[in-house]
Amino acid sequence: MSSLFRGAAFHISVAKPTGLPAAAGPEIAFAGRSNAGKSSAINTLVGHTRLAFVSKTPGRTQLINYFKLVKGGFLVDLPGYGFAQVPPEVRRAWAGLIERYLKERESLVGLVLIMDSRHPLTELDWNMIQWFSQSGKPMHVLLTKADKLTRSAQASTLADVRNQLSGMGDQVTVQLFSSLKKTGVDEVENVVAPWLTAALPDASAEP
Repeated sequence: MSSLFRGAAFHISVAKPTGLPAAAGPEIAFAGRSNAGKSSAINTLVGHTRLAFVSKTPGRTQLINYFKLVKGGFLVDLPGYGFAQVPPEVRRAWAGLIERYLKERESLVGLVLIMDSRHPLTELDWNMIQWFSQSGKPMHVLLTKADKLTRSAQASTLADVRNQLSGMGDQVTVQLFSSLKKTGVDEVENVVAPWLTAALPDASAEP
C-alpha cells in the first residue's frame, strides 16, 4: 500500500470558491469525467473503500472534497465533469468551481487526471489538459479500468496516449491503473511524491 496516501482523512467539503480553506500545505488535485472511475481510484490509493464517495449515478458529487495526508499536504477531489444528465445550471456551477480552483489556487502543486482507458482523451479531457497546461504545473494521467482491456490493448492504449501527449514534454506523464486489481498504486506515488516534497522540504524526514 502506498505510504504517501495511506491514512488520508476527510478534512472539509467546499461548495463554492469562497468556501475554500486557507492554504495549509501543498495540494494534489484529482479531476476527470464523471464516469471515469475517479472516486474508485482515490479509494484504492488511500486503501479505504469509502473515503471518496462512489456513486452509481455519475455526476452526483458536487463538492470539492479535501483529504489530509499524514505526511503533510492534501488530496483534493474535484467534481467530475461532462455528465450530460446534470442540469445546465449545475454544470455551470461545477465548471466555475473547478476553474476557479485550478486557476487561482496557489497551493495546488499538480493535477492527476483520470480517464477511462477504454475511452481516453475525449474532447473534454483535451480541454482540461490544454487549459491546465498553461499553469506550467505537472499533470499525471491515470488510465483507469485497465483490467477491462487485454494486455495487448493496454500496451497499445498506453503508447497511443503517450504519443498524443508527447508534444507537452515532461509536463504530462501517463500510466495504466486498475482499482479492481490494485495495480499502478506504487507508480502513482513515485510520480506525485516529488510534487509534495518540493513544497514540503522535510516531507521525507522522520516525524
